[in-house]
Amino acid sequence: MKNYRTTLAILVSLALGLAGGYLIFGGESNQIAGPGTGGQAADAQAGEASNEQIWTCSMHPQIRQNEPGECPICGMDLIPLSSMSSDDPLMLEMTQEAVKLANIQTTVVGSTGSAEKNLILSGKISADERLSASQVAHVPGRIERLFVTFTGEQVKKGQKLVTLYSPELITAQKELLEAIKFEDVNPGLVQAARKKLKFWKVSQDQIREIEESGEIHEIFTVFTDATGIVTNRRVAVGDYVRQGQVLFDIVSLDRVWVLFDAYEEDLAAIKVGDRISFTTPAIPDRSFRTRISFIDPVINPRTRVASLRGELQNPGNILKPEMFVRGELNARISAKEQLLVPKSAILWTGQRSVAYVKIPDTNIPTYQFREVRLGESVGDAYLVEEGIEPGEEVVTYGNFAIDAAAQLNNQMSMMNRNVMLKGMDAAERLPDYTESTPVSFKEQLAEVTGNYLALKDALVATDPDNAREEAGAFLSSLPKVDMTLVEGDAHMYWMDQSIALQAHGKKISELDDVEKQREQFDFLSRVLIHTIRVFGVPDDTLYVQHCPMAFDDDGADWISRELEIRNPYFGDRMLKCGLVQDTITKE
Repeated sequence: MKNYRTTLAILVSLALGLAGGYLIFGGESNQIAGPGTGGQAADAQAGEASNEQIWTCSMHPQIRQNEPGECPICGMDLIPLSSMSSDDPLMLEMTQEAVKLANIQTTVVGSTGSAEKNLILSGKISADERLSASQVAHVPGRIERLFVTFTGEQVKKGQKLVTLYSPELITAQKELLEAIKFEDVNPGLVQAARKKLKFWKVSQDQIREIEESGEIHEIFTVFTDATGIVTNRRVAVGDYVRQGQVLFDIVSLDRVWVLFDAYEEDLAAIKVGDRISFTTPAIPDRSFRTRISFIDPVINPRTRVASLRGELQNPGNILKPEMFVRGELNARISAKEQLLVPKSAILWTGQRSVAYVKIPDTNIPTYQFREVRLGESVGDAYLVEEGIEPGEEVVTYGNFAIDAAAQLNNQMSMMNRNVMLKGMDAAERLPDYTESTPVSFKEQLAEVTGNYLALKDALVATDPDNAREEAGAFLSSLPKVDMTLVEGDAHMYWMDQSIALQAHGKKISELDDVEKQREQFDFLSRVLIHTIRVFGVPDDTLYVQHCPMAFDDDGADWISRELEIRNPYFGDRMLKCGLVQDTITKE
């Protein structure tokens, strides 16, 4: 009996133990097992956690949150991030609402025939220099009388101008009369005396009158040699003039020049023979036409223009020298097919031109960044040499809004040229100016890097207030970099990078949310890493470190002077998450 009770107690204990084991371990095994229903539920929960939807603003991509709502900046409804995500940095996707808000307008560009460049030229009327003359005194003497007394008076050829008292002419007349007395003995002497008077512009009739009357004329009359307008009276009554001295300046206005100013960049489109129609405010109801007969071969160093000359008959002298004129010239640039793009479609950044092209047949409005090479300016358009094809649709209004959105989304834009497709090797795309960059420039860039590292440490400490202060110090260090130390392409590269550094640094200095600061710090780090690689460091060793888990496993880089990982994108949450991806040294 005692043995039976003992056996029963043992069986009960075993039963209870098996029941407890089943309750504890049996349920746990179901949760771990893959094929079981419990495993599937766990996987579904994990999938929901990993696929948590992120909502953003199509106009302000820096806005990200875990639930739908309105953008705190513009008030637009937030959209799922996946609907506008693209791995191509040249493409920017926008919603229909964002397109309407930015009032984006597009134009389809196409080829045109012989392109003409319409030039508006200013100028003035000028006297024809070939019709200018100077009336001189042919004999020395004293002016006794002026028949023309003021500037602007019309004179005709053979008209009396002045009378002179000339002792030399009196002597020459006496010599002629004396020579006539001995003409039978020495006829050559008479001919010499006559030639002397003719040389002094004494007419044949006057000489004949002297010979027939035997009287000496004490007063000699000077007649005009040309027809025109007196532009300058140089003498007065009583003046003693020398032989050959100018008495009056005379110019004919029966034919005038029209002089236009053409800027040097327009000269390539202007040729001798081109027609110009022009008007003058003095005769507002009439238009005139002329052809270019001469292009000045020398540029005026002060005004940077060259003079174009046209010639025009001027009956009635209605066109007067120094009248202002406004001309229009249609210069044919090329007779072949040309592609024109509206000027409003072009964004200028230094020596580069940028346009945005709408991609056809897309569910979401998509715009592609294009760098274009332009030719001549043709009215309200430019000739396109490279970058846009006929039939493409370019943005002509709202392109600044698209470029700003691309910049904030760290995509290709005017200020951010170095964004590349994921997986591409940056070293293969970046220029190398390390050899040509002066050490002083590298040292100044190292000062900027020092302020960047202080900003990085503030983010490691997850201190948004300190990050704003350090971002301000970083911005203050940028203008201290002397851009004149680098030249050519290196100079332009620094200009682009400094603009991008300024933009992202300013964003960090204005933000209060540390996570948003970290997003901008990612963009800032990319630009600075590229810049340091391109120009080099003076005497320093920098480490490019990478966190693969930052920004939903997209990854992010930063610069450090220490090998030890101190993650600025997570701070204390994952302080040591990361690895050293590259080392930048003087060599």
